[in-house]
Amino acid sequence: MGFSPLSLSQSLSFFLLLFHFHSTISSPLSSNYQSLSLLQFKQSFSIDSSASSEYCQYPFPKTESWKEGTDCCLWDGITCDLKTGHVTALDLSCSMLYGTLLPNNSLFSLHHLQKLDLSFNDFNSSHISSRFGQFSNLTHLNLSGSDLAGQVPSEISHLSKMVSLDLSWNDDVSLEPISFDKLVRNLTKLRALDLSGVNMSLVVPDSLMNLSSSLSSLILYSCGLQGKLPSSMGKFKHLQYLDLGGNNLTGSIPYDFDQLTELVSLRLSENFYLSPEPISFEKLVQNLTKLRDLALDYVNMSLVAPNSLTNLSSSLSSLSLGGCRLQGKFPGNIFLLPYLESLDLSYNEGLTGSFPSSNLSNVLSQLDLSNTRISVYLENDLISTLKSLEYMYLSNSNIIRSDLAPLGNLTHLIYLDLSINNLSGKIPSSLGNLVHLHSLLLGSNNFVGQVPDSLNSLVNLSYLDLSNNQLIGPIHSQLNTLSNLQSLYLSNNLFNGTIPSFLLALPSLQHLDLHNNNLIGNISELQHYSLVYLDLSNNHLHGTIPSSVFKQQNLEVLILASNSGLIGEISSSICKLRFLRVLDLSTSSFSGSMPLCLGNFSNMLSVLHLGMNNLQGTIPSIFSKDNSLEYLNLNGNELEGKISPSIINCTMLQVLDLGNNKIEDTFPCFLETLLELQILVLKSNKLQGFVKGPTAYNSFSKLRIFDISDNDFSGSLPTGYFNSLEAMMASDQNMIYMRATNYSSYVYSIEITWKGVEIEFPKIQSTIRILDLSNNNFTGGIPKVIGKLKALQQLNLSHNSLTGHIQSSLGNLTNLESLDLSSNLLTGRIPTQLGGLTFLAILNLSHNQFEGRIPSGEQFNTFTASSFEGNLGLCGFQVLKECYGDEAPSLPPSSFNEGDDSTLFGDGCGWKAVTMGYGCGFVFGVATGYFVLRTKKYLWFLRMVEDKWNLEVNWALLL
Repeated sequence: MGFSPLSLSQSLSFFLLLFHFHSTISSPLSSNYQSLSLLQFKQSFSIDSSASSEYCQYPFPKTESWKEGTDCCLWDGITCDLKTGHVTALDLSCSMLYGTLLPNNSLFSLHHLQKLDLSFNDFNSSHISSRFGQFSNLTHLNLSGSDLAGQVPSEISHLSKMVSLDLSWNDDVSLEPISFDKLVRNLTKLRALDLSGVNMSLVVPDSLMNLSSSLSSLILYSCGLQGKLPSSMGKFKHLQYLDLGGNNLTGSIPYDFDQLTELVSLRLSENFYLSPEPISFEKLVQNLTKLRDLALDYVNMSLVAPNSLTNLSSSLSSLSLGGCRLQGKFPGNIFLLPYLESLDLSYNEGLTGSFPSSNLSNVLSQLDLSNTRISVYLENDLISTLKSLEYMYLSNSNIIRSDLAPLGNLTHLIYLDLSINNLSGKIPSSLGNLVHLHSLLLGSNNFVGQVPDSLNSLVNLSYLDLSNNQLIGPIHSQLNTLSNLQSLYLSNNLFNGTIPSFLLALPSLQHLDLHNNNLIGNISELQHYSLVYLDLSNNHLHGTIPSSVFKQQNLEVLILASNSGLIGEISSSICKLRFLRVLDLSTSSFSGSMPLCLGNFSNMLSVLHLGMNNLQGTIPSIFSKDNSLEYLNLNGNELEGKISPSIINCTMLQVLDLGNNKIEDTFPCFLETLLELQILVLKSNKLQGFVKGPTAYNSFSKLRIFDISDNDFSGSLPTGYFNSLEAMMASDQNMIYMRATNYSSYVYSIEITWKGVEIEFPKIQSTIRILDLSNNNFTGGIPKVIGKLKALQQLNLSHNSLTGHIQSSLGNLTNLESLDLSSNLLTGRIPTQLGGLTFLAILNLSHNQFEGRIPSGEQFNTFTASSFEGNLGLCGFQVLKECYGDEAPSLPPSSFNEGDDSTLFGDGCGWKAVTMGYGCGFVFGVATGYFVLRTKKYLWFLRMVEDKWNLEVNWALLL
């Protein structure tokens, strides 16, 4: 008997209706309860697009489809059991959820959940609730990248059915050893574990051996693991994916790693003290025949010969060996692996070889040979074989031929970096064909001419670097088509004309660097508020700072220095820039008062440089606690008043330059509490009084430059401080430039007197050591303790009223390049020990009362009479005066403490002795004067003084 079409349709409809009725009424209370719980969960969070923007390419608010009165099993992100109607899976990854996930959240009433994915939302540093341990049926839990915090609760170990656990990339989550031990022992069915970014610094790597031997994926990137790799990793026979990168693992790679024959991906990158042994590594390479991904970036492979990579799996698709210290010729067959998609050999400066021009993988999409010596022939043959290339990194590489025009045929390129290669000629117009390009880096070459018009076709470009070339002409208006541009670097070229207004109107622009060109005119108003970095320094700009600059609320770096035409007052609105790290308005023509809010408007400010302007008023009197200021330079203004003691709140301060102002104060001894201070310049002010000794043991211990010259200080030299200048006692072997810690691209500068010439150091080498106390009213002798400052390169005590002789201990200053003791009242002989100062290039002992023979020596023989003029008692070929008689013996070597009277006026009781001596002399002088006047025996007094003078002269001639 057959069925008619109508009866068949009716029967199917009946069965479907029956099935739907069964599934919806099988547990009506349960279904309603679940819907209510889910709606309550929805209401506990807001929707914020930024909550999922960091990790998700296509975030979507799934909970917006959740409506009361509809079947929850049909809502986005929800899966139900067809038989029972229970919600068994909840996938809300990338759902833009924002809010706090509390322990009483209705989510935890969904007891039938088997899979739960809340990844890539923002739970506002909520702690991971122990109630997650109540999901007894859970097999998959993913809380990755959701801004969770606190300890991983030990209750997670109750999830005995767990197959996959992902708690990665919650930066404030930590896992204690006890909780981890419970977790690995109880979760016996675990196949995949990802704890990347979880703080496991207290967990011993050997405890990993308690994980299930059935594990197929173990991802523990950047967990703070410390120590050696477990020696029995070979037990994980089923392991396919292993990532232990970004930790502090040490030692060698264990031999039994070669037993992990199922490995598809092995990533051990950024374990800087992990060092594979040649034999075990070669065996590992031979045995891991299924390997498709190998990443050993910044692992120490200096013992491994590059040719040991020859037997890598032919299935390899990704090889990353950046910064591994590889030396020698890289095996050419690796370049020819048929499935190779990504190759990174960067930052192996000793790696040689030749990149082939043919037979390359036709799927190669990423190539990085930056900072290697591997030869690359940029020519048509090579370009034609790289049709799939999307990322090409050849910065500071060994490019043999540089016909760049064929690069225009790599039409899939997204990223092209040819910086630091001495490439010359014009930028080829064919680069305009690379319409998918997001980043183009051609900086630090020798390109000439104008920017080609064809670049206006690169409408997807977000990053353009043409800095450090010889490009000329105005900045062309064709760049106004690059509406997606976020970073533009055109510094250190020969661009002229005005800054085009379209640049300051680009809607997404975050970084704009035009420094060191020949740009003129005013700075136009900014049309948007996206800027993070703005550097227009070393041009010829004029006018005032546009008010729109102070509305860039995300601005971190503002550098407008060395534009002498910039005028006007610095608006206090600048203090609205709460995220500012670097503010440099130096060497311009700003006037008016310095905004006093600059001392406390931001805890992020690291660099404040307003030097070489026409600023008046006072230095900020309030510096906030917990600030980040490291560099404060107000040199060369007209600032008055006193130095505020609140500056001691700048505990990170490394450089303080208040020189060339009109500050009236005493020596700010409270500065000795700034333990990081390396440079202190107070020169050319109106400071006066004694420079007393230290009150703390390690006062100024890191000071490299100490310049208090051209003031009105008096009393004896500050011997106590000299004893504390530890950084001047030892040379720094690291030839590095001083720079901001929290913005390392900013290099400190300073203006100092170097070898008698006022000069600006645009960069300050960490090796420099200067002590300058010249042009004051210091009295007394030169303390022997200065001889301890063996790293000193420049010592200037000139133009004071110092007496006594030159201490022979100055001969210990073997790094000294400049010594100026001129215009004092120094006497005696020049110590022969100074003749051994082989680096001494500048010497000025003029206008003192020295006598005797000028020492000979490799450097002393080069000095002219000007170094010794005004010392009538000196003789030697330098002053064209012959010496008679035997050369006088040199002054005996002196200890740093014996007979040193330079502690007078320092701390302690030295001042008492001075007062007593002064008092005795005063009484004697008054008595003698009274006697002479009373008895009228003037001739007797004059005769006594004259006889004494003649006796001394005759004695000197006999010597």
